[in-house]
Amino acid sequence: MLKSTGVSHAQSPKEEIIAVLGRLGIDPPAASGALEARSPIDGRAIGRFNATDAGEAREAIGRAHAAFKSWRRVPAPQRGEFVRLLGEELRAAKSDLGRLITLEVGKIPSEGLGEVQEMIDICDFAVGLSRQLYGLTMATERPDHRMMETWHPFGVCGVITAFNFPGAVWSWNAAIALVCGNSVVWKPSEKTLLTSLAIRRVFQAAAERFGGVPEGLMEVLAGGSSVGEILIDDPRVGVVSATGSTRMGKQVAAKLAARLARAILELGGNNAAIIAPSANLDLALRAIAFAAMGTAGQRCTTLRRLIVAESVYEKIVPRLIRAFGSARVGDPRADSTLIGPLIDGTAFEAMQRALDEARLLGALVHGGERIAQEASEAFYARPAVVEMARQEGPMLRETFAPILYVTRYGSFEEAIELQNGVSAGLSSSLFTRDLQEAELFVSAVGSDCGIANVNIGPSGAEIGGAFGGEKETGGGREAGADSWKAYMRRQTNTINYGSALPLAQGVKFEIAE
Repeated sequence: MLKSTGVSHAQSPKEEIIAVLGRLGIDPPAASGALEARSPIDGRAIGRFNATDAGEAREAIGRAHAAFKSWRRVPAPQRGEFVRLLGEELRAAKSDLGRLITLEVGKIPSEGLGEVQEMIDICDFAVGLSRQLYGLTMATERPDHRMMETWHPFGVCGVITAFNFPGAVWSWNAAIALVCGNSVVWKPSEKTLLTSLAIRRVFQAAAERFGGVPEGLMEVLAGGSSVGEILIDDPRVGVVSATGSTRMGKQVAAKLAARLARAILELGGNNAAIIAPSANLDLALRAIAFAAMGTAGQRCTTLRRLIVAESVYEKIVPRLIRAFGSARVGDPRADSTLIGPLIDGTAFEAMQRALDEARLLGALVHGGERIAQEASEAFYARPAVVEMARQEGPMLRETFAPILYVTRYGSFEEAIELQNGVSAGLSSSLFTRDLQEAELFVSAVGSDCGIANVNIGPSGAEIGGAFGGEKETGGGREAGADSWKAYMRRQTNTINYGSALPLAQGVKFEIAE
């Protein structure tokens, strides 16, 4: 059933986008080209772009390869200075970049600005990292010898990103790769080309301030899977970071494995939260609402499964249903809006298929209907709470939409089994005031995810921690902690500063002269 929000704005998304691009020094999209830019706010076309053809893609990779050979010779702290300038340029452009993300992805303004802040934060992190690319000195059994490990730049770093975080995921990879001495070739989602072009312009501004940045240090390839395949197959690209679906990731992994290249995979996430009997339900309600409804359920860390203790089910689930039913869905530019549009009609159709499948299994579905806007090409949906008797069917899969499946548990051991009982392993959370439960959840016998939180939801990760997950999430790590090691090659060195040649393990090998 269609419902109207009745929201109107003085400027259309297209008019706003053209104004933002103008302030950033970017020409508006053309009237022709193979790729079309659309805003999910009204579903209407903004303009068209030329796709990068095969020859142009290989030339871009060639420029990046040449740039790497120059950039690797720049001392790491100086590379960090360039990334510091990149962070400054992002700060200066934060308002416009955040607005562009709102207009092109459909995020509410605070989320659009928050994504740009995340880009700034990773630049700050990378600047410090540029003086901390530490190796080790190891004890050696041979006298007058020194053994150590050294970390060197890896080469061209390919970055493939999805529409839902068109800037942040690029920055997690690019800021770290650049201070590690690599060049970057970026294949953004064809659904968010405008944001990628704006980021490229900001990058160019930082390069102009720094001076001496080699041509090709950061290249952008525009197009779909065919241009992505060129990036993945090129032997000059030593490491590829790919963010997207598990299906896509398996295809990327197979191609990279065929040429023994390095993969950093951040794929699907069917994330769960456990509500224990002792949980602070007011806290849990707020955390669940953001984690499940934020970005219209289109985060890889979106909360998709809620596992609730029998004793508190009736205390929390009816409140969730009311919160989901009253949350304002509509044009994300409106101050009162919490949930913007789905990216396109394909996403809405996937949501409806999942809800229909749940109904066939006897689930009770609250919400999920389309909410009409003035533009019929846009797809807004009421977030859905789906009460499931057991974990099965669509609850076992990720659907990139605001659907929260809810089921009950008896023992804490059963809750952990349900939490871990899906193929993805990205993020997880537990709401409890029981110290034993909290410690068990983050122990070796608890959550099997790359991220395990207590008393916060599974989304909203900070850049200081390594981001990524296990199982069909791909095993890659990006952003903080020691994720930088994936963008460098490790070299073990042994230096003999004596005049004898003792061999390790007591081996004797004497030759006669």
